[in-house]
Amino acid sequence: MNEISVVIPAYNEEIHIKRCIESLKKITKHIYVLDSFSTDKTKQIAQELGATVFDVAWENSYAKKFNWGLNNIDFKTPWIMRMDADEYIRDDLAEEINANLKKFSKEVTGVYIKRRVYFMGKWIKHGGYYPTFLLRIWRVNTGMCEEKLMDEHIKLSHGKTVTLKHDLVDDNKQNLTVWTAKHNEYSIKEAVDILNILYKLKDINEIHPSFFGTQAQRKRWLKIRYASLPLFVRPILYFHWRYFFKLGFLDGKQGFIWHFLQGLWYRFLVDAKIYQIQKIAKDEGKSLRCVIKDNFGIDIDAVR
Repeated sequence: MNEISVVIPAYNEEIHIKRCIESLKKITKHIYVLDSFSTDKTKQIAQELGATVFDVAWENSYAKKFNWGLNNIDFKTPWIMRMDADEYIRDDLAEEINANLKKFSKEVTGVYIKRRVYFMGKWIKHGGYYPTFLLRIWRVNTGMCEEKLMDEHIKLSHGKTVTLKHDLVDDNKQNLTVWTAKHNEYSIKEAVDILNILYKLKDINEIHPSFFGTQAQRKRWLKIRYASLPLFVRPILYFHWRYFFKLGFLDGKQGFIWHFLQGLWYRFLVDAKIYQIQKIAKDEGKSLRCVIKDNFGIDIDAVR
């Protein structure tokens, strides 16, 4: 077993939590679940499987919740891993972690892992979605989660990184009604994130955008360019880029649903909410910050 602790934020994840924890028990016994007072059996299942569960209130910020864990859990291991409840690690990744983690030099403080996404039972291989490299393992006291409403990454304070060969899997088993409801909720956060790019509403300690940096840095750089494109035009361009130029059509029927909903419908909804925020601000003479708080319930200054 490795000297690694895994932190899993969760809320009503009884459909996923057992699969996640059982996959992680192949690499560690130090598993911590940050549960936001689930109303299903998430907490019970996690505890029965040997995980330590903390009750952490949800305050509209994944980063705040996750960083609470980093600041308050008494880690007994030199390494930390971040997982979501609807993810699991494959056997080959578990073997790779077990074989290599102790071999890394002290200069290595972060480890990137490839994520493969499944949707309706289909591996989404195309459309620019695979491979996605995520910094998921880091040494204690070297990484924190970015203070962002959406698309949060772990930011290292120093050190070098390495990349593992094998994958972790993101396979959400919820139905489309739950999926679309969740993305409707995400869309206002994404809208605020883009408005922050355009108007600098809040200074955020985030990874440095760079076209020639890591994949996360490059995507952050491209997102800034995306934000400068015209409303409602950019989601259409983005969908065509993913579905045709990045060969998303090769992912079959499930892929078409995924790329259409996630690459077009969701992005269009984000733009519609940006348009509405800007319109209310103009019509009522309010600041964007006030409209976001009064009409959508997000206090930008409270995000930590």
